Amino acid sequence: MQPQGVPTTMKAVVIGKDDAIVKDDVPVATYIPEGHMLIKTVAVALNTSEWKHIDYKLAKEGAIMGCDVVGEVILLGSPRLAEFGKKDYTGEEIVPQEFKVGDYVYAFVHGSANRTPENGALAQYVVVDSATTLLAAKDWKSVGKSVDYIPSGPVNSLEAAVSLPVSLTTAGGVLFHDMGNKLLWEPKEPQNNFPLLVWGGATGVGSLAIQLAKKTHAYTKIIAVASKKHEALLKKFGADEVFDYHDKDVVQQIKKKYNNIQHLIDAVSEQYTIRQVYACAADDLPVTIMQLVFLTINDIEPQARRENVKIISTLIYNVTGYEVNIGEYTFPPNPIYRRDVAKFINFIAPKIQQGGIYNMPVKICKNGLDDAPELIDKLRKGEVRGEKLVTILWVT
Repeated sequence: MQPQGVPTTMKAVVIGKDDAIVKDDVPVATYIPEGHMLIKTVAVALNTSEWKHIDYKLAKEGAIMGCDVVGEVILLGSPRLAEFGKKDYTGEEIVPQEFKVGDYVYAFVHGSANRTPENGALAQYVVVDSATTLLAAKDWKSVGKSVDYIPSGPVNSLEAAVSLPVSLTTAGGVLFHDMGNKLLWEPKEPQNNFPLLVWGGATGVGSLAIQLAKKTHAYTKIIAVASKKHEALLKKFGADEVFDYHDKDVVQQIKKKYNNIQHLIDAVSEQYTIRQVYACAADDLPVTIMQLVFLTINDIEPQARRENVKIISTLIYNVTGYEVNIGEYTFPPNPIYRRDVAKFINFIAPKIQQGGIYNMPVKICKNGLDDAPELIDKLRKGEVRGEKLVTILWVT
């Protein structure tokens, strides 16, 4: 049965044969699973995963695309997150976010999903999972279509908020699940007695990883690698030192000054970057390198491999709690990852409302979902650097 006031069809961006296609007759969801909500979309952000799902044939033709969405809650499913538990590792009571009809929320959505091709962020109506949904502050409104650009700063609008979910959820999973850091806000002592390296500090994941590591005092220092033009911004985010990846001797510069880096994040995750990140790792200490795609030790030249260094990966789609199928790859359910990320989302949402996390610069586009194919192509061509592309569907 269709929810009252909700149309039976909508506009959405779907995977075509070789590109993204805007369609006007896509069915609107009629079933809202337990712990989920139906929202009416205000704005969406674009990610590189969109074009990769098309070009690498990772999803079915016709699947709704998109992972970053902000909108108004219009229908609630059953109550949230039975697996949340009553206490966290400190023994403190967990108070989950509560959502109600009329709230504005922003969320990560598994768009282009083979399990749920009928749902994605690039649509007028989207089903969101409360485990990956954050409550917007009551005073956040749409910036409107007269605004072209939102500078980096404390989140204070719905368009700034929608720039976060994919990068925030990924960075949170890396730091507080994979790397084992604790959800402690501004503790006096560092959690680890060594520095963190973030290669690709100006990327979405890199900029959020820097901020989260700084705010939780997870490391003695935060070292970022990015274009020198981003140095001031990255230091505002919390980086202690920024090295320019354009320098031919950048690895030698880092290694000469820091030979004790045990946690490294490759937020670019290309074969050439994983090799550079690998070379920055400590020589004689146990090292963990996080990469964000499917790179492995096989991507490191044999003569450079070391027994003290391990390369691991993360998969944001595991937060769904279900088996994940991407192209030829199948990943089993990971309930521990889902639990840890859900706890992180619950922890960080009020901190963002209070101005504790900054959005990266945001470029505003005005034509809603009709903008999506062109914006996806810009990301495919590498024309977008150091900013997030957001397009507005309707103004609150």
